[in-house]
Amino acid sequence: MNADLHDKLNAETARVAWSELERHFARGATLSVGPELDLLEVAQAIARDDTERVTRWLAAGELQKTPAEQARDWAERDAILWCVVIAPWVLVSEN
Repeated sequence: MNADLHDKLNAETARVAWSELERHFARGATLSVGPELDLLEVAQAIARDDTERVTRWLAAGELQKTPAEQARDWAERDAILWCVVIAPWVLVSEN
């Protein structure tokens, strides 16, 4: 893992209430990172345009556009999520 990119992404990662992220979901810009993946590893792969890894995660359902049912659950709980922005995406994870 590139240490500089990792450190930059780590510094930009924050815990945020879902209510603050809903507008990004509404425009289709949130990607849910499954519990089996590391948020920073996914962010770095997207930032580095690592198509092979990202495609594999998408195919396995470990990374996906946030499903409506997940968004509803987070809204009902006003869940606090880890997030990081890799434009145009906002990556979100409960872990």
